[in-house]
Amino acid sequence: MARPATGQVVVDTRRKSPVFALRFRAYGKRRYVTLGTKEQGWSDDRAKEELQNVLADVRRGIWRPPEPAPVPEEPQEEPIFWDFAREWLQRREHEVDARTVEHWAWALNCHLRDAFGRLRLSQITVQAVDGFKAGKVRERHELDEARRRGQKVVGRGLSHGSINKALKVLAQILDDAVEGEYMATNPARGKKRRLKAKRPQRTWLELHEVNALLRAAGRHRALLAAMIFAGLRVGELTNLRWRAVDLAGGRLTVEESKTDAGEGRVIDLSPGLLDELKLHRADSRFVGRDDFVFATRKATRRNRSNLTRQILAPAVEKANAALVEAGKPPLAKVTNHSLRRTFASLLYEAGANPPYVMSQMGHTSSALALEVYAKVMERKRDTGERMDALVRAADWAAVGSNGIEEALGVLAPGNEKAA
Repeated sequence: MARPATGQVVVDTRRKSPVFALRFRAYGKRRYVTLGTKEQGWSDDRAKEELQNVLADVRRGIWRPPEPAPVPEEPQEEPIFWDFAREWLQRREHEVDARTVEHWAWALNCHLRDAFGRLRLSQITVQAVDGFKAGKVRERHELDEARRRGQKVVGRGLSHGSINKALKVLAQILDDAVEGEYMATNPARGKKRRLKAKRPQRTWLELHEVNALLRAAGRHRALLAAMIFAGLRVGELTNLRWRAVDLAGGRLTVEESKTDAGEGRVIDLSPGLLDELKLHRADSRFVGRDDFVFATRKATRRNRSNLTRQILAPAVEKANAALVEAGKPPLAKVTNHSLRRTFASLLYEAGANPPYVMSQMGHTSSALALEVYAKVMERKRDTGERMDALVRAADWAAVGSNGIEEALGVLAPGNEKAA
């Protein structure tokens, strides 16, 4: 049989104003309930009356312990944009590749910080975003005008496309601010916040230009050949290790890529590229399974700027000198992406279909593959000679070969005749 409900009034006199409370048993446990102070209207008689009411409720089985008073939350101070953006970058930088982090840091440090850094998030309005956009356009026009007047100026200002890229980063940051309920809507979102930008001219090399560039590459010939004949992204190329290169089977596996579609793909090596890699391995001091295929002199991984500035740019300059001397036009703007698009165009010239090209390049979208395909078809020249070459190389798709050199007569290693 349960013990009868009993209890007593407790008065805490240690404080300046006595605090009345009840101590009693309910449902097999000792309970303690604070009532309040004298200033709040509590007295000994009122406390005793409340005790009897509580005990009666306990006997009837309807008494419930009082809910604890909610602890008031400290009002959170709204951060300024720069503090919020830095935390955003630190939180997100491990979710993306290093190139994306560099791009975010460029937008934040070089452009967004000066415009929005000291503003509270709620102070960033559509008007503020449009003001930033207009200011960047005006800045470029002023630099261009000063240059036309013969003044010495540093920098060229941002193109419409680059301004849009900075605005995209701003919009990504403010998306998180909206989720955190610092803002009701994102003022950097929407087509009206963007400038109309020219579509970038996407270039690739013609066959004679490929040969000229490889002849000018010197000891870096194998590296540039891998970009042209395997379509590797810069990060994929610099991360490539010998364990991923199957020289016997004529394939390489992309272990690390910026996209899910790119990672793990197997690329068929053309005989010419296979020979280049064999020669490169024979000359290299770093041929262990875990060594980088295109390591620096200290066996470390190359970085993007090193590759572009110290390898590609000098090779382009030397190739242009040779082309001009031969009475041919120099190469147009050559970028790392130009070489990757060259790979796609060569595959199409050799007869590959878009799905195969997409798989070799690591694309999930057919947009770029079809764009290159369409332009290759438009730009075909010397069709009779090419058709003869394609007929002679009808077996271009043999296992371990993507057939580029056989189908097109591209300069193979050791065969230094002009294209």
